[in-house]
Amino acid sequence: MVHLGADACIAGRNVEKTESMAKDIATARKGAKVLGIGSVDVRKFESLEAAVERCVKELGGVDFVIAGAAGNFLAPVTQISANAFKSVIDIDVLGSYNTLKATLPHLVESAGKHKSDGRTASSTGTGGRIIFISATLHYTGQALQAHVSAAKAGVDSISNAAAIELGPRGVTSNVIAPGPIEGTEGMERLARKEDLGAHAKRIPSGRWGTVKEIADATVYLFSDAANFVNGEILVVDGGAWRTQGANPGSGFSYPDFLLMDETISGVKGGKKAKL
Repeated sequence: MVHLGADACIAGRNVEKTESMAKDIATARKGAKVLGIGSVDVRKFESLEAAVERCVKELGGVDFVIAGAAGNFLAPVTQISANAFKSVIDIDVLGSYNTLKATLPHLVESAGKHKSDGRTASSTGTGGRIIFISATLHYTGQALQAHVSAAKAGVDSISNAAAIELGPRGVTSNVIAPGPIEGTEGMERLARKEDLGAHAKRIPSGRWGTVKEIADATVYLFSDAANFVNGEILVVDGGAWRTQGANPGSGFSYPDFLLMDETISGVKGGKKAKL
């Protein structure tokens, strides 16, 4: 989006990482303005509201929103405490809702400025659009991911409701559900390095996806080509969810790894057993 002409604001918990990422994104286009606002806790509405107000003050408004808050780790139900489960729900579901709520007035305002009748492109471009980042885990159910499956199902439901309620105001709400994307922290948390090759073979397209392919999906949903796309879930996973089933595809053979009652190892992050 920045490469194509947008200015942007990104929010995160870690100040140093968020500001560093903003500087990196700004290199996509000469003269781009990208704000990095750290110390933002998506679980607290006031924290997000303050970040949004700063964004509007410095950039002039909000036309597009990506709600991408997420927390994940591999663990069976026998090893996930109630607090750990709640933590993921708070980050993913409450964080996504807070993002929508904090940006909603600005999205409605933007939608009013960028109307389209579907016949001719708006002279002012597009606006008033939100994308929620979800997953495909809950489509089939997946071992070691009960917490995230529940959270992402909630995120999908928020987007669906937003599409229905806000569509009459000109706002569109859609979901992007990425599959395994190479070079991301998500995959470092979900797959052991020694199992990456075998994991990729189980994907119908025969490989992991790239960050660019998720970016392309984002550009599509924010573009004039998606004026009449609302309340949809765009899966970008090379067909991976069709083969996921009970086996998480991360080197853990079902059901053996569950019956051993061992703590998940070999991946980034994780939770110790707490029945």
